[in-house]
Parts: sequence; structure tokens; C-alpha cells
Amino acid sequence: MIYDTDILIWIQRGNEKAARLIDRDDDKHLSIQSYMELLQGAGSKAHHRYIKAFIFDFGFSILPLTENIGHRGLIYVEEYALSSSMRAGDAIIAATAVENNMTLVSSNAKHFKVVKELKFKAFKP
Repeated sequence: MIYDTDILIWIQRGNEKAARLIDRDDDKHLSIQSYMELLQGAGSKAHHRYIKAFIFDFGFSILPLTENIGHRGLIYVEEYALSSSMRAGDAIIAATAVENNMTLVSSNAKHFKVVKELKFKAFKP
């Protein structure tokens, strides 16, 4: 599965349900977009180190931004930005999941429900 940024934020905030979800998955992935969002939200170099260690220690694979993902993300923004407020970051995360044929896990269903070809699993904290 591929995890939205919010799932890792829930874990950082101490949500045990999110931690168990991650811990049970043997094939964990993040979009490079989520990884960048996590680092961007850090308040210090120490927090950067913590995020990097967390990603490594829990065995996440970081999925790169490819030309196909970028193109699909652009299409999502064109199709959904005006009608559903699709933002670029969410478009890239959704495109990464679709291009890699993976299920996206997020607690932000409203951000992704418009993408019909996206396999989505809602997380309820």
C-alpha cells in the first residue's frame, strides 16, 4: 500500500491505530511528494533526522516522481481543481498510487474521492 502524508503525521502525534496499520504492512510505500511534505513540516534539523530514521526503520519504499506520474497529476489538477479543489500535492500522491497500481490509505477521503481509477482505503483515526 501507499500511505498519504496524514497517516505518518497521525503516527507522529501518537495515534496507535495508525502505528498498528503501518506495522502490519510488509510492503509500505510513500510518494516522494509525501516524503517532501513530511520534511517540509519539520521544525528543525533534529526533526528531519527523526523523519528520515522513521522512514528507514519502518522499511518504507519512496516512489519517485516519474514522467507518467507528473502527467497524470497534471490531468487530475486540470480535471478536479476547480470542481473539487484538487491540490497539486494530492494530485501527485493519487497519480503515484494509480501509476503503481497500489491502494492509497488516507484519512482525507474528500481529497481523493473524485479520482475514479484510484484504489482508496479510508483510515479513521
